Amino acid sequence: MMKRQRNHIQHHEKQHQCAAHCDLHCRDHRNSEQDCFYNEHENSRADHCSHHIHKHLHSRACITLVPIFNHLDDDKLVEIMPTIKTARYVKGEIIYRPGQQSDSLYIVSKGRIRIYRLSESGKEQLLRILQPGDFTGELALFRQSVHESFAEAMTDTEVCMITRDDLQKFLMKYPTIAIQILTEFSNRLDESEKQAARVATERVETRIALYLSECVEDQGGSLNITLPMSRKDLASYLGTTPETISRKLTDLETQGYIRQMTGRKIQILDLDGLLIV
Repeated sequence: MMKRQRNHIQHHEKQHQCAAHCDLHCRDHRNSEQDCFYNEHENSRADHCSHHIHKHLHSRACITLVPIFNHLDDDKLVEIMPTIKTARYVKGEIIYRPGQQSDSLYIVSKGRIRIYRLSESGKEQLLRILQPGDFTGELALFRQSVHESFAEAMTDTEVCMITRDDLQKFLMKYPTIAIQILTEFSNRLDESEKQAARVATERVETRIALYLSECVEDQGGSLNITLPMSRKDLASYLGTTPETISRKLTDLETQGYIRQMTGRKIQILDLDGLLIV
């Protein structure tokens, strides 16, 4: 991506004008990528416009997914977009690991990322799963630090990154971004406290029941839910073992609270009863 940016700077002035022209048409939704090609009548300029449009639309799509940016108006988004870098990871690839320098905010554009830690004995503790629009690396925004956890792509994944220096500049210029980040911090702290309390005080079946009820809420109230993680990851997240997860789900099914479908699909038969397990 940095190489492309350097090449972009070295292009001819007319090619810059082409990019600006295409950018304007994209924002106004009046012309397609083909319009730029026909207007310029040169393949080199058309290629440049194509690259510029693709990069423009990808960056815009990425930052408009995340709440810390999507409340901004178009002029501010256009200002932020040139600072965004993109990267792709295949399923199972490590995005970052403990000890690596942490200097960027990672925004999930496509796919899913699991954030986890390993104990000294090698036991895995799943912290959270990131969906499109979620972000990680937020501690790097305020201090120089290293990562304390692993980030692993659960599927083929695309992320957008913005460095600490760039984001701090925008935080100073647009305080509403800082408010949105603090809101997200508050939500994560609340979730972490609830999770810690459950693991420490609740029975395993209660933890599972509460998690299933949260899936119903997260999936629009549908009683036909899809678990967003494997049973191994769910066991790690709820502080138990995969075998216990399977056994307790079978118990809940026998008691008439749920019906296990194919794959990760579960039908909730008695939501009210599930909440008091």
